[in-house]
Amino acid sequence: MKRAIISVSDKTGVVEFAKGLAELGYEIISTGGTGKAIEAEGIKVINISEITGYPECLDGRVKTLHPKIHGGLLAIRNNPEHMSQIEKLEIKPIDIVAVNLYPFKKTILKDGVTLEEAIENIDIGGPTMIRAAAKNWQDVAVIVDPDDYNAVLDELRQYGEVSKETKFRLCCKVFSHTAVYDTLIASYLNSKLGDIGFPQEISFAYEKVQEMRYGENPHQKAAFYREVGKRPGSIVEAEKLHGKELSFNNINDANAAIELLKEFDETAVVAVKHANPCGVASAASLYEAYKRAYDCDPVSIFGGIVAANAEIDAATALEMSKIFLEIIIAPSYSHEALEILTRKKNLRLLKMPDIRTRKITGMDMKKVNGGILIQDYDTTVVDKDSLQYVTKRKPTEAELADMLFGMKVVKHVKSNAIVFVKDKATVGIGVGQVNRIWAAQQAIEHGGERIAGSVMASDAFFPFPDCVEAAAKAGVTAVIHPGGAKGDQDSIDEADKNNMAMVITGIRHFKH
Repeated sequence: MKRAIISVSDKTGVVEFAKGLAELGYEIISTGGTGKAIEAEGIKVINISEITGYPECLDGRVKTLHPKIHGGLLAIRNNPEHMSQIEKLEIKPIDIVAVNLYPFKKTILKDGVTLEEAIENIDIGGPTMIRAAAKNWQDVAVIVDPDDYNAVLDELRQYGEVSKETKFRLCCKVFSHTAVYDTLIASYLNSKLGDIGFPQEISFAYEKVQEMRYGENPHQKAAFYREVGKRPGSIVEAEKLHGKELSFNNINDANAAIELLKEFDETAVVAVKHANPCGVASAASLYEAYKRAYDCDPVSIFGGIVAANAEIDAATALEMSKIFLEIIIAPSYSHEALEILTRKKNLRLLKMPDIRTRKITGMDMKKVNGGILIQDYDTTVVDKDSLQYVTKRKPTEAELADMLFGMKVVKHVKSNAIVFVKDKATVGIGVGQVNRIWAAQQAIEHGGERIAGSVMASDAFFPFPDCVEAAAKAGVTAVIHPGGAKGDQDSIDEADKNNMAMVITGIRHFKH
């Protein structure tokens, strides 16, 4: 008689699966609550203790760790020596294993969970069984996902056995499942140690949110995964109220908009195109902030993404509806604003009540071919009290406010990056150039006459005074940058020559 072990925490579909196996002549072996659930439906169950000859002990910590179980899982059927040994030891083969693990993830996501509770939900026997069964995949079908129950039953009914192709697929699923399970445990326990730096070995656990029609380009396949756990203030927590599914590029761009928006305590609007800001402004009202962000670059904002840190009202919604936008992100929308914006069929509206949340978990990662680069997130904010005033003329309060605003923005612009700001609104942004003067010239060209009277912010030092010279000719009155170049004094002299104020932060903000 064929035998199956069924022992699950997630009991979705398990009774129906056990019933199907019993109808096919399988002997069902089970444990604790799973066995009771199956027996309650009139299906005969053999308790694991009847197989092992030992009762469950240590509060259920030990029940399946026994040669009568693992010998039945690991014996290779076409190996005469294996089969002879288990016969002598009175061990019967086990053909199907349906096991899912203690709910460790669910446990650690509960508010107020203790370390002791978490540890008690670390499964030992379950992973051991499914790994053993998966190792012997050619002889044993092992199921960790209830979604696979029907596929296994269908093959058993049609062919009398589970195909090797399906067994191997299920085997692969097991090792992916246990890898994520162990990663969650390691991550949780390491979090109790505090800052462990960069360990010698590292792994990450992610869950699939959705498959996408394509990636950055139509010929690339793509999917979106989220980190396991609560991530307030992140794109993974956004609620879509209206519009099409988010694309690969949508999610990447939306993330860029949200992370820049978090730099501001005051009412602010960020417009992003291709993961770079094209307009940023803060103002007393959201309507004014949006108008000023739009005015920074009315061309690039078309087809872009707009994020706001205050409720979208009717007046702002009406302005936004005048152009084509891919996505609008906000903590909330007034009833009137929703009526206006939902008239646009394809416009995606995302609601993020916690959009101002600044807490960032995990690490910043960049994938390279054959490896991964890991670093802390750049959460450093320029401190007003640590600024160095290096020119003869000191900045006015208004200039200083614009300088600090500019540093918040330039931090999120791809390097080399230059940003011009006037009255807490960007008026020119130079993005991702291979040298700094090109970034400055690009921003000046785009800003036109609005550059006059603005301040210039740079994400890194000026190796030459050419950027300061170009800014002075455009009518810029003040400059803020990290400093640290051998030629710093040349840039300071150029600023003094043009009666400009210059401030050095000591903090570089490269973003590649």
